[in-house]
Amino acid sequence: MRALTWQGTEKVAVATVPDPTIKAPNDAVVRVTSTAICGSDLHLYSVLGMYIDPGDVLGHETMGVVEEVGSATGDLAVGDRVVVPFTISCGSCWMCGRGLQSQCETTQVRSQDKGAALFGYTRLYGQVPGGQAQYLRVPQAQYGPIVVPDDGAPDERYLYLSDVLPTAWQAVEYAAVPPGGTVVVIGLGPIGQMAARVALHRGAGLVIGVDLVPERLAMAERHGVETLDASTVDDVGATIRELTGGRGGDSVIDAVGMEAHGSPVAEAAHKVMGLLPDRVAGALNERAGADRLAALGTAIDVVRRGGTISISGVYGGSKDPLPMLQLFDKQVTLRMGQANVRRWVDDLLPLVQDDSDPLGVLDLRTHRLPLEDAPAGYDLFQRKADGCIKVVLDPSLPSAAGGTDQSTETKEEHG
Repeated sequence: MRALTWQGTEKVAVATVPDPTIKAPNDAVVRVTSTAICGSDLHLYSVLGMYIDPGDVLGHETMGVVEEVGSATGDLAVGDRVVVPFTISCGSCWMCGRGLQSQCETTQVRSQDKGAALFGYTRLYGQVPGGQAQYLRVPQAQYGPIVVPDDGAPDERYLYLSDVLPTAWQAVEYAAVPPGGTVVVIGLGPIGQMAARVALHRGAGLVIGVDLVPERLAMAERHGVETLDASTVDDVGATIRELTGGRGGDSVIDAVGMEAHGSPVAEAAHKVMGLLPDRVAGALNERAGADRLAALGTAIDVVRRGGTISISGVYGGSKDPLPMLQLFDKQVTLRMGQANVRRWVDDLLPLVQDDSDPLGVLDLRTHRLPLEDAPAGYDLFQRKADGCIKVVLDPSLPSAAGGTDQSTETKEEHG
């Protein structure tokens, strides 16, 4: 089959790899019809390369049609249209029983002291081949796949149940928004866009989205979000307080994470680590890794006293300095973590099935490209070029490049 593979720092390639097969009784094989590029995939480009090997198949936002099932997959049947959660969980362990599927004790990657295994996401999370491919092997298929109607609706109506929507829903849940309260969303990428919409849907009185990219700001405005272009103000915190009666946001969602703009020292360190041998870089990150914390710093600044910060952006540093005096003095609550996808499906599925599209799921994808053109999609997404906000890859589309092996090397562009 054809699949998008990691080949080195800031280099990916579409290549022919072995077809997936059933390896355990509770496995299934899914023919992929749509698979999206996530902001977390960009971390693998330039930050977390020390934990990934050339040839690893990327991708963790996937849906398709079940082609084959093992003998212990429950009611899952060949021909079912399914969305595959990015976390691999069993549904029956102590953690899953408490709605913490991202900490599943059956798939926990104990050798790395990490939570549940993830699709397409490095040795830290099990090195399970990902879904940016024609086919995907799905472990724990008796529980994981979400069966959705074969109703002729475009895949994007359901695809984001794999990651974007449950991550955004959990971000709002963890933000503890008071009725009619103010929510500030830092970063209006795909997660930030949906978190802002979810917050409004769930009763926030005011949602303020902060970003630098005009297309992202315009998209958020289409869905009733007040926006702030951070490049046009000297002090984001002061501006937010001015908009909120001097207090700041009741709830703040950091939807950016480790690659935030405005952290030049950490950015330089990331680039240096990307040039080191994997063993050296991995040891350095585990002992002294530090993230770009500009977005989190902004969240701490703009949250009101006694407010809540919800972190959905991915962080990976082991020695990140935090302003503990400020956090303590402001009496801030922090909540964070990988999304517990299956915990939120019952809340989300009726909304995405609703023809009125209350969360605007059909207004998120900006580019739909052939799987063969995935390297170009990564390039667009990383550079935020051509108005790119969300890229969906389609294995059934013919490539403009003719279907030959291809790769791209990209460089980060800031500002």
